[in-house]
Amino acid sequence: MIETIEDVYRAITRKRFLYNITAIDNIPSIMQNGILCHDRASRIQHTSVAIESVQSRRADVRIPNGRRLHQYANLYFDYHNPMLSYLRAQNEELCILALSASVLDIPDCIVSDRNAAVAIAMFYPANEGIDKLDYEKILAQFWLHPDDEVEERNHKAIKCAEILVPDHIPYNYVSAACVVSETAKEQLFHKGFNREIIVDAEKFF
Repeated sequence: MIETIEDVYRAITRKRFLYNITAIDNIPSIMQNGILCHDRASRIQHTSVAIESVQSRRADVRIPNGRRLHQYANLYFDYHNPMLSYLRAQNEELCILALSASVLDIPDCIVSDRNAAVAIAMFYPANEGIDKLDYEKILAQFWLHPDDEVEERNHKAIKCAEILVPDHIPYNYVSAACVVSETAKEQLFHKGFNREIIVDAEKFF
């Protein structure tokens, strides 16, 4: 039996899912169009949770032997990361989408060893890179190193290692969503979300 990239990832990490952090308001669009790359999302009405200063850096990044970074839809290996921490004031408006790790087997999928906007980020075809990543740092609960500013900055970037898929990730890869409260669950339900909804405030900051 041919081993898939998902199989390799699950064997290394014992993890089944990859993650996207988005506004609950975007769920109808995601259900219809999938998770879109920045360029495609910019053409439709949506609620951005992106950090503008980071997006300006991402706009200048081109994947080696690939496209511009803004032409890839992105996921994280771990949702409990600096992005979710940055958005903590918006917890009630957010959901964490869990997607099947089979996304890694989508043709031309790329993985980055840290935040893709960082100058020293390394990019690999998923089949070559999935066993090169530092999962000890990626999956660590926190990235703080109070006595070592350089290591903290490095770990913070590695926590945001990414999965990059050209154009969009179809909705059928979405397995569930996590929200911070029953109120947020109600909002998500009324947007039409038709997967499992988990309420768990401890998964948020």
